[in-house]
Amino acid sequence: MYKIAVLGDRDSIYGFAALGLEVFPVSTGEEGAKTLRRLSEQDYAVIYITEALAEEIPQELDRCRESLLPAVITIPGVHGNTGLGIRMVKRSVEQAVGSDIIFNGN
Repeated sequence: MYKIAVLGDRDSIYGFAALGLEVFPVSTGEEGAKTLRRLSEQDYAVIYITEALAEEIPQELDRCRESLLPAVITIPGVHGNTGLGIRMVKRSVEQAVGSDIIFNGN
């Protein structure tokens, strides 16, 4: 059975434990990259990661993007939305269909 994980700074992800998701607090990009790699090799279908952490480990996110599972989804942290999540969706759509059909150049 597949699981769902949440990865990021403690303040941003702590509440997800109340929803039954497994939380993995990290304090550095290096620790986050190692944890993401370890989780991606286990039975996790979805890994939510804070935008702040995602910005620190782009190479690890690119590695995860090459496989079907897990789906790595960025979420805003306690410090707000940085826009990284929507940029990643835009990039995925462009890769899938070959052009920007969502934002039309904006």
